[in-house]
Amino acid sequence: MDSIPSRPLAVVTGASSGIGYHLARCCATQGFDLVVAADRPLDDVADDFRIHGAHVTVVHADLASQPGVDDLCEAIGTRPVDALLANAGHGLGKGFLEQDFDDVRHVIDTNVTGTLYLLHRVAPGMRSRGQGRILITGSIAGFMPGSFQAVYNGTKAFIDSFAAALRNELQDTGVTVTCLMPGPTDTEFFARADMLDTQVGTDDHKADPAKVAQAGFDAMMDGEADVVAGLKNKLQVVMAKVTPSQVLAERHRQMAEPGSAKS
Repeated sequence: MDSIPSRPLAVVTGASSGIGYHLARCCATQGFDLVVAADRPLDDVADDFRIHGAHVTVVHADLASQPGVDDLCEAIGTRPVDALLANAGHGLGKGFLEQDFDDVRHVIDTNVTGTLYLLHRVAPGMRSRGQGRILITGSIAGFMPGSFQAVYNGTKAFIDSFAAALRNELQDTGVTVTCLMPGPTDTEFFARADMLDTQVGTDDHKADPAKVAQAGFDAMMDGEADVVAGLKNKLQVVMAKVTPSQVLAERHRQMAEPGSAKS
């Protein structure tokens, strides 16, 4: 970049659609420049962010891989990151033993390994400067054993827990960590996870991704520890904490088992 940027910089992963797109849009409208990354094309959506005055750098990379995260960090360069919104992630439906293990690994590497590697690359600079905001997209799925979505829910249980631990480690450093925990949201998630024949995949009452993203962005800017988007989801989290795991697993089965979609 030829001149010294006057706007703060936000890095948003998984920004091609859904919650990630709207998180990036929130950043653009609130005065951030952007480095946006996803494993799908971003050029069209980047124009949506530029309308709001943001300088936008696009990175098309597989963030499940270490080289993909390295490509993103190379695009960031030496410019300080003011906000890191680690949102990249995807799911996988059907029973664990019916899933291709390469697909299983990709979910784990995207949701967990790639996320942690990116944080490990970017967060030290925030800590050394004594300022920065981190938003990690977890899920209320992390509170429930995910029958027929077991790998995804397991990764989100890890992320929900990790975000809380990292926040504690970074207390008093000037760096805040916020965990956004949405419930079922109206995005491409269920199509990509091959869950369009399930009750949860065909539910017409999924959350609006724009509202979920706004709740997460506001919580990040306020330095909150976590935010569960939506009253119904808040109640589900409360109930999950006092309900036996096998009861929760059976409830999840009713939502996510292949063929459970209501006719």
